Amino acid sequence: MGMNKNTILGWATFIMIIMGLTLIGLGIFKYSEISGWGFAAAGVGFLANAWVFSSLKGRV
Repeated sequence: MGMNKNTILGWATFIMIIMGLTLIGLGIFKYSEISGWGFAAAGVGFLANAWVFSSLKGRV
């Protein structure tokens, strides 16, 4: 199975979305004190990077 650049960016986007939602979920449900804010902020950063990867598909 040959993977081109768009396929790799698609998989990277998918993995980053999963990790971002996982970190936000940890921040909301598991760590309800102040450390939850850090987990949620990191999750939002992962989602922002996934958005950038998704917009790069087809242009690279």
